[in-house]
Amino acid sequence: MIFKVVIVLVLVVIIASLFSALYFLAKDKDAGVRTVKALTIRIGLSITLFVFLLIGYYFNWIPHAAT
Repeated sequence: MIFKVVIVLVLVVIIASLFSALYFLAKDKDAGVRTVKALTIRIGLSITLFVFLLIGYYFNWIPHAAT
């Protein structure tokens, strides 16, 4: 159960980072430093979530589908 909660929380943070980047892109007048920073955070969180899912699958924290 805790595994599912962590996944959902990370997905919410990823979406929030994506929307903050969109906001910074639309409102900032400078070179978009905050936009790049928000997108970098999103990419880092996405990679972290992917690795977390791979580890969960490897250690059977995620049940395997019946074939």
